[in-house]
Amino acid sequence: MRIGHGYDVHRLVTDRKLILGGVEIPYELGLLGHSDADVLYHAVCDALLGAAALGDIGKHFPDNDQNFKNIDSGILLGRVIELLKSKGFKPVNIDSTILAQKPKLAGYIPQMKKNIAKICGIEEDCVNVKATTEEGLGFTGDLSGIAAHAVCLIEKAE
Repeated sequence: MRIGHGYDVHRLVTDRKLILGGVEIPYELGLLGHSDADVLYHAVCDALLGAAALGDIGKHFPDNDQNFKNIDSGILLGRVIELLKSKGFKPVNIDSTILAQKPKLAGYIPQMKKNIAKICGIEEDCVNVKATTEEGLGFTGDLSGIAAHAVCLIEKAE
C-alpha cells in the first residue's frame, strides 16, 4: 500500500466557468488555467501520481501542450488511473478538501464524489469530498483563488 498527497490552486477570474470535481457550478467567477482548471480533479491526480512515485500532473499534462488546452480534467484523471493500472496499482480511497470562500459547495459535493468514484473505478463510499472557507484569510479568503488538497491510498492490483 502507498499513500499520496496532492495540492492544486487556480486564480478566480471573470469569463471562465467554475468547474470542481467535474461539476459546473453557477458563479460569476471561474478558475483560470490551461485546462478547465478543476482544482479538485488536479489535486486528486497529483495524490494518485505521488502515491505511485510517478511525478505530478504537470509532468504528464504540461501547460505548454496544446493537446490539453481547455481539456476536461476528468479526462486527465482517467488517464492517471490508466497510468496507475499500467504500473500495477489501483486506488483504494481518496479524501479531499476544497478551500473556497465562495460559492457554497455543499449541494454539489454528492455529484463530485460520484464523478471521482466513477472515473477511479472505486465505490462512492471510498471517496470523500469536503469544502471549507478560510474565514476570509489568505488568497482563498479574499476570493483571489480556490485551492484543493487530496490524499489517497493505492495498492498493488491483484
